[in-house]
Amino acid sequence: MIVDIIGVIGVAIVVVTYMLLQMEKMNPKGFWYSFLNAFGSLMILYSLMYNWNLASFVIEFFWILISLYGLWKWWKIK
Repeated sequence: MIVDIIGVIGVAIVVVTYMLLQMEKMNPKGFWYSFLNAFGSLMILYSLMYNWNLASFVIEFFWILISLYGLWKWWKIK
């Protein structure tokens, strides 16, 4: 189902972003780190609208809020 594919792509984006951070190939204060986390989490959240799981919804909701805060901080110092 396409919704599941969107969710899995979102998971891949979040995991690869985190891996790049750990490999010191991504700046945690830069635009791309927060943007990719927010975008990947939005994709996961979209898939959760069709395959509901409260715990996953809660963590993705807060992941997006934190990522938006990171984007706001980046924009403020840019």
